[in-house]
Amino acid sequence: MGKTVIIGQGYVGLPLAIRAVEAGDDVVGLDVDTDRVKSLGAGISFVEDVPDDLLTWALETGRYHPTEDYADAAGFDTCAITVPTPLTDGVPDISHIEQAALQLAPHLRPGCTVILESTTYPGTTETVLRPLLEHASGLSAPDDFFLGYSPERIDPGNPTWHLDNTPKLVSGIDEASLVATTRFYQRFVQRLVPVSAPRTAELTKLFENTFRHINIALVNELAIVANQLGVDVREAIGAAATKPFGFMAFDPGPGVGGHCLPIDPSYLSWQVKREVGQRFRFIELANDVNEGMPRYVVQRLAAGLNDRYKPIRGSRILLLGLAYKSNVGDLRESPARAVAELLVAQGAEVHAVEPHAAQRDTGNVSGVTLVDLTPAELAAADAVVLLTDHDDFDYDMVERHASYIFDTRARCHGATVERL
Repeated sequence: MGKTVIIGQGYVGLPLAIRAVEAGDDVVGLDVDTDRVKSLGAGISFVEDVPDDLLTWALETGRYHPTEDYADAAGFDTCAITVPTPLTDGVPDISHIEQAALQLAPHLRPGCTVILESTTYPGTTETVLRPLLEHASGLSAPDDFFLGYSPERIDPGNPTWHLDNTPKLVSGIDEASLVATTRFYQRFVQRLVPVSAPRTAELTKLFENTFRHINIALVNELAIVANQLGVDVREAIGAAATKPFGFMAFDPGPGVGGHCLPIDPSYLSWQVKREVGQRFRFIELANDVNEGMPRYVVQRLAAGLNDRYKPIRGSRILLLGLAYKSNVGDLRESPARAVAELLVAQGAEVHAVEPHAAQRDTGNVSGVTLVDLTPAELAAADAVVLLTDHDDFDYDMVERHASYIFDTRARCHGATVERL
């Protein structure tokens, strides 16, 4: 037990902060988003894995303190950095890591531990984070403080795998740093997987998401081809999944989204090109396929409307779901948003149902009217497009009242349904 600082209170940092509170730590949850800090302080969570009652409990213990003031980090024992690492103009943007390091450094003290969790390219911990911390603090790692890397493996909304039961990679710049990193997580994670160096852990994280990205691209392209061949792609995938070895099933969909798949593989391909001087062609091809899926969805929808003697322009289209995956409210890089924007650009009257996202997040989807899922909305739509298959959608009601359903998630049935 001790004082723990978690920089970033998003989908990764907030669950980590709460687990540290449960383990007995005094936790400072740092975030630069003033509105987010105020909401957390009021017991209002935006992360599905941390319900309001759990957040309220953490606040009532007096051991969770959300703040935007780095002065509150003074005297910390362990700090985990969980800030976002987006792409800016197609290039890795680690400025949030750099800013966190510069603001944290004055509060480093001998014996403390700093752990990076943000997904990034191999070498970031040792060649970017370490010199920033050392230069701004006057201390040296590992002589004065410990430094490790432990990539997040958060899957928001997953009912089975959580922070405590998902095996977690741990690494350190030396053996003592690995021990310190392990000591922090072992109190609330059931299984830790040590690797030899931060660079290995950084590459492993990118490989995990690149594997998913490429396989999703494979089934997405297969879905396009299967439609042209007159084959039910999901039936074929389900049949292939009966093979007990050498196959892993992935489902097609309208694209990929969130904070991982549209971004992380590009970190790897960027570094390979920069340091090795060659292209990572599988990643480039997967990017091309997955980024093209929203446009393919719109093309299929246009064909379906055309069969019903209706153009996209002027048609009333109801989108079910704007989040990037089911049962969460995260709209980052969502293919559903891309579909919505394409339809608006083509002159459609677009309505959308998104019960999981906050108004401030859904309200910035330009040209889209947010509505509740009702029989009247379904009946008024020329087409209903299922983009995000939230469990709380009433699919029976959708099938009863919609005249035409384009289903990208294979949740609907009946004569009015056309599937991706």
